[in-house]
Amino acid sequence: YRDLHAFELQAPTRLIEWAPGNRICVAGYGDSGGNEILQLLPPPTLQVTQTQGLFSERDFKVECGGFSGRPVYSLKYVPDTSLLVTSGPPDSSLQVWQVLAEDSDVIKCVSTITTENGPGQPWAKIATLSARAPWVLHGSRLDGVQITEVESKKNVYMGASRTAEELSGLAFLDCNTLLLCCAEGQLCLADVRQPQSPLEATSIPSVPGGERWCMGVGHGAQGSDSSSQPVARLSSRGLLTLTDVRKTSEPLASVMCRVPPAGSDAEFLCVSWAPALEGCLAVSGFDGTVHVYNAQSWDSSGGEVEPIFVHKGHAFGGVGSGGDPPLVTAHTWHPQKPRTLLSAASDGSLHVWDWVQSCGKC
Repeated sequence: YRDLHAFELQAPTRLIEWAPGNRICVAGYGDSGGNEILQLLPPPTLQVTQTQGLFSERDFKVECGGFSGRPVYSLKYVPDTSLLVTSGPPDSSLQVWQVLAEDSDVIKCVSTITTENGPGQPWAKIATLSARAPWVLHGSRLDGVQITEVESKKNVYMGASRTAEELSGLAFLDCNTLLLCCAEGQLCLADVRQPQSPLEATSIPSVPGGERWCMGVGHGAQGSDSSSQPVARLSSRGLLTLTDVRKTSEPLASVMCRVPPAGSDAEFLCVSWAPALEGCLAVSGFDGTVHVYNAQSWDSSGGEVEPIFVHKGHAFGGVGSGGDPPLVTAHTWHPQKPRTLLSAASDGSLHVWDWVQSCGKC
């Protein structure tokens, strides 16, 4: 490691979200209520873009926080506002929170965005955008995808679909184009300007059923349009496919990660592209580790690939909430520091780590 920081949260979190001003937001997901939502100030070494010598302070600091009466499974800041949106069981509604002024340390729930889906529906996946107005894209199934104005609660888009596949992720590619990923691995492109066009999911060819999938959308080259953004899909068996969104039915690459099966629910499965390190991505949710890969030389052979780095810090911690070995519940990349990642585990540990460059472009 080049650097490693550890912080013990009061409760496990399944999300890590970068907030304005280089802050970090985490939240608990317990079923008993009283889940904390915390905005943390990272150690000073994470707040500078270049190494500037030693810092006496190496810990996180709680800047502000609040409490949610329900588990928080997803959280997104609304760009250019002081609002954030959360979702979680027992239904697909959203909660809107206000991060108050600098002289206050309270994060307060200010409204709820309800949906037609009642209790028992899967929790809603969410993405936010403020190109035109503060928008939230949300939905738990393909036939219930919609965009809502966060402040007015006005519905500005409702997707049309004849099927009700469960969603595992969704994203804005730009202010008009949406990408949806079903739990069974299908991808679906949608255009906000064509709300009546039916949403048709494209399956992954030659892939056995029974697996659960998640999606990670990368950043295209500077100056490129949304169609050049790479898309990675990860299955609960460890199969990883790379896709060009212009032709989602034909994966560009298909490989196997050397990881244990994640189980049938695979609720913590995560794949993400490095924003400042070309061709690199990270996967987690299988055990107490995070694997980093360089995908630049991959092909469609389906062979096993070796990671360029494995973070094992959580695996050597305490036990998780159920007495089992710690399981990584979330990870994310630092937006500017190329090889710096944050990861959280089921034992409440939060790690920030940066590995030493050893070979290749990574």
